[in-house]
Amino acid sequence: MFNRRNFIQKIGGAAGALAFAPYLSSSLVASLEAAKKRMLGMSLEACAKDEDFWRLIQQAYSVAPTPMNLNNGGVSPQPKVVQEAFERYNRMSNQGPSYYMWRILDMGREPLREHLANMAGCDKEEIAINRNASEALETIIFGMRLEKGDEVILSKQDYPNMINAWKQREQRDGIVLKWLDFDLPMEDDDLIVGLYEKAFSAKTKVVHITHMISWTGQILPAKKIVDVARKRGIVSVVDAAHSFAQLHFKIHDIGPDYLGVSLHKWLCAPFGTGMLYVKKSNIKNLWPLFANGEPEKDDIRKFESLGTRSFAAEHAIEQAINFHEYIGAERKQARLFYLKDYWSTKAKKEVPGIHFHTSFKAAYSCGICTVSFDGLDIQKVANALYGGPHKIHTGIVKQDKLRGIRISPNVYTLERDLDILVDELKRCVLALREK
Repeated sequence: MFNRRNFIQKIGGAAGALAFAPYLSSSLVASLEAAKKRMLGMSLEACAKDEDFWRLIQQAYSVAPTPMNLNNGGVSPQPKVVQEAFERYNRMSNQGPSYYMWRILDMGREPLREHLANMAGCDKEEIAINRNASEALETIIFGMRLEKGDEVILSKQDYPNMINAWKQREQRDGIVLKWLDFDLPMEDDDLIVGLYEKAFSAKTKVVHITHMISWTGQILPAKKIVDVARKRGIVSVVDAAHSFAQLHFKIHDIGPDYLGVSLHKWLCAPFGTGMLYVKKSNIKNLWPLFANGEPEKDDIRKFESLGTRSFAAEHAIEQAINFHEYIGAERKQARLFYLKDYWSTKAKKEVPGIHFHTSFKAAYSCGICTVSFDGLDIQKVANALYGGPHKIHTGIVKQDKLRGIRISPNVYTLERDLDILVDELKRCVLALREK
């Protein structure tokens, strides 16, 4: 999962901290540069545990100590460099909106498209910049040319917006939805892929795959599912809202026909930024969600006819990519997995009656972990955590049969924060059991 040789080769070419000099203190920039040099000879596992480096990364954010934000799975904060870029472009826009937005900033989308494509690992002519994964995926879902009786395979663990979009197509167009229901966590690729294969039939036209399930952080073997689907002529749609910029992968490593991403999650880009990927050969026959003068053109830009939107948010994506690349995608993944493993291993020993709904294996999970507690209402546990001295903010999962608290640290989270989390979990659970 974490290739040390590739990491050492790539880190030398990452964006330098000097690029952030106008937005960070000179002492922080110098410390970051020194830390990067020190880490060149270290394994990824050692880098993930280097608390001195990650304390410097924390200083590059403006997050407050309270509430303690452990719900980055919902939306992540932006580093200072991204916030400053957004403010700069926003001020520019307000000097003369119709001029600076349409004649200046609108012309800057192509370099951003190229940079984003390089990071994502695909052709720049396959990427459209939009506002979130829901918009990207609903462009795909409502734009595909399906007929009455065509089957779509999806799971009950997919994201609600996507489930509702498919249900609307079912109601409107008469397509047939076939549901999988996973017993998470799952740690067997053959078993997972087999469930999809068993559901395929001669009428199956599309398979919808959530690369990382938001409820528990479960990673599905997306490439293997895509491959078996393609052999049967089935189109693949991948929801990569949580995996993009949390896991180190390239889109072409998976090889989907379509993919959607929220950039304001793990890339830490401005709120309301996302990305749509459409394989080149599919662009012509996918209808845009928002009307375009040439809806059957084979140009990816037909999916960007959104009308007026925030050019400031869009252009600040560039700094989010720079910051992500400065940390290093492999190192970031290693750190997020380490943080999940660090607190969950301690909690398993110290918190009575805790139950984990997330795998401890790196192939099937990364930074997200969902837990429940024997005999306790998870809403009361979440309220107790937030009502404590550190105001710990978590996600609450109420999905089908699953009830749990979702813990999702980010790169600015330190070991000491997670020590507090475990102590507070223990305190809250014991206090609630006494009532």
